[in-house]
Amino acid sequence: MGASALTFSTNRHGQRVIAHAWPHDAPGCRAIQAELTQHIVTHDDFGPVATLGGIDIGFEDGGRTTRAAAVVLDAETLEIIERALVRVPTRMPYIPGLLSFREIPGALAALDQLAQRPDLVFVDGHGIAHPRRLGVATHLGLVTGLPTIGVAKKRLTGSHDEAPSGRGQWTPLRDKDDIIGAVLRSRVGVKPIFISSGHRVALDSGIAWTRRALTRYRLPETTRAADKLASNR
Repeated sequence: MGASALTFSTNRHGQRVIAHAWPHDAPGCRAIQAELTQHIVTHDDFGPVATLGGIDIGFEDGGRTTRAAAVVLDAETLEIIERALVRVPTRMPYIPGLLSFREIPGALAALDQLAQRPDLVFVDGHGIAHPRRLGVATHLGLVTGLPTIGVAKKRLTGSHDEAPSGRGQWTPLRDKDDIIGAVLRSRVGVKPIFISSGHRVALDSGIAWTRRALTRYRLPETTRAADKLASNR
C-alpha cells in the first residue's frame, strides 16, 4: 500500500484537521475520498454552542468564478453577527459525487475572512448522505476540524418513506441497512429538506439543531443567510 495522501495536525482550538492535495482529476479525488472516509466522526464531539455558522457556494462568470459565503449567527436569537463573501477562481468543473473538491476551496477562503469561528456549522449540501459518505459538509468538517451538519434541498442517494406532514417531523433516509440521514419536514406544505451528519455531529443532534434554526421558512436561518449572500440577493 502506498503512503497516505493525508497529513494531520491540531489547530489552535485543539481540533484535529486534515490536509491533502486538491487534484483536478476524478481518480485522484476519489482516492482522497477513500482515505478521508476513514476519519469521519458521526457522534457528538463538540462543546457549548453560542454561535452557528452557515456556508453556501454560488458561481458567476459562467462558472469560472466561485462565490463563497460564510455567516455567523447568534445561536439563541438567530441574528447575524458576521458575514464574509469571497470570490476565487473555480478550480475544477462539476463532476457528480465530487462537488466538495469544487466548492471547499472557496468555503475555506470565506471562513478565513471571519473574525469569529462558529461553534457549529450548517453547510448547504450533504454530509454522509453521499454515495461515498463524503459530501461537502463532511469534507469541510474534516479539513477544518469544525463540527458540521449537512442541510440539502434534494436527495443525492438513499431511499425513504414519505416525510410526515407535521412541521419538524422526519423519516429516516436509508442506504440498505444504514440510516444516513433524515428527511425533515421543515414547513407544512413544502418539500422536505435532507439532514445528515457532517463531521463531529450525530444525526439526532443535527436534527435538533436544524429545528432550532428554523423560523417560518423551508431552510434554517443559517442556510438562508449564507444562500442569500452567495446568490448575491
